[in-house]
Amino acid sequence: MITDTASKRWLIVLGTVIMQMGLGTIYTWSLFNAHLVSKFGWELSSVSITFSITSFALAFATLFAGKLQDRFGLRRLTAAAGIMLGLGLMLSSQASSLPVFYLLAGVVVGYADGTAYITSLSNLMKWFPKNKGLISGVSVGAYGTGSLIFKYINGSLIESAGVSNAFLYWGLIVMVMIVTGSLLVREAPAAAPATAAPAAGNRASGAAVLPKDYTVKQMLRTKEAYLLFVIFFTACMSGLYLIGIVKDIGVQLAGLDVAAAANAVAMIAIFNTAGRLILGALSDKMNRLKLISATLAVTAIAMFTLSYATLSYGLFFACVAAIAFCFGGNITIFPAIVSDFFGLKNHSKNYGIVYQGFGIGALSGSFIAAFLGGFKPTFIIIGLLCVLACLLAVSLKPPVAARRTKAKGMSLKPSRHSA
Repeated sequence: MITDTASKRWLIVLGTVIMQMGLGTIYTWSLFNAHLVSKFGWELSSVSITFSITSFALAFATLFAGKLQDRFGLRRLTAAAGIMLGLGLMLSSQASSLPVFYLLAGVVVGYADGTAYITSLSNLMKWFPKNKGLISGVSVGAYGTGSLIFKYINGSLIESAGVSNAFLYWGLIVMVMIVTGSLLVREAPAAAPATAAPAAGNRASGAAVLPKDYTVKQMLRTKEAYLLFVIFFTACMSGLYLIGIVKDIGVQLAGLDVAAAANAVAMIAIFNTAGRLILGALSDKMNRLKLISATLAVTAIAMFTLSYATLSYGLFFACVAAIAFCFGGNITIFPAIVSDFFGLKNHSKNYGIVYQGFGIGALSGSFIAAFLGGFKPTFIIIGLLCVLACLLAVSLKPPVAARRTKAKGMSLKPSRHSA
């Protein structure tokens, strides 16, 4: 039973928000692409892969973050992750080869980011079990806000100090933010099982009772875990691929100048954050999976538009805004869906498994683009996958509800001995 005062809980919210804002700054990566190309003469496609590596390392870290939290505690773990992330960026200021960038800005930064991201998010949801969608939106929304603020900070640093020195100052700032936030958080006490009424979003997802607290092994025995992975993978690939190359799309496909195309980074941050807050809160009041299916349908339309339409300034930014809004909402809603399906007790570990769709999705977009040789064919593939994931989301139910429906159907079948 939670006995801490409301004021202490909101102090934990503040600490989590500060951390998440620092963690979200990695979404400004596309600002660095062209400057690194100009300075070192590398291929744009090779430089942009760094963000895909960062995203993959971020997702991979979530597999182990829960166990590390059990061993070291939330505050120590998130503080260490903040120091690791900051050092990774600061050391990147001295890098002059792509492999070193892949290691530091990719693997080190991504792993640290993922470790702090999932543990602080899951912890905050445990403090507010009746408002999981809203509180997830606040936490993940702060992640998006960090990218919006640092679009201007990092842009200014690149222009005034140069691209390499920008990494130094960026790393120092986010290290201070994450470590400061870690000092304010406290681990949520273990909740007594089945003591609270299920949230509206839980009921709307099809679960009439509190979900069973599945272990990782138990979760992996359900088909729902794999279907959620497919849906999450598709939702992540659409957003992450766009984030990594949106400035370049604006220049090459919409014919924008570099300054105007750079505004797309801010556009993504604004609508990404709005989607996290709006759709996160909305998911507490309606069926979360139907909401996911709607966002995937919108994303598919936007992807097909980017591929087939002649892009004007307005149409380009409308598509970018739609994809960013839906991606932000999906990232926010999925932690709550995983808790609806598999409980809160082992949430960071269970969500860590599903969250691998984030890392694989980040890499897949770049690989598809490299294989197909351009943006437009990649948009078509992603659009088709969004249609498939939309259909899966419409039909998917939590394990308890799925079993109940199946049992009810069997009971309605006539007996062999009936007249």
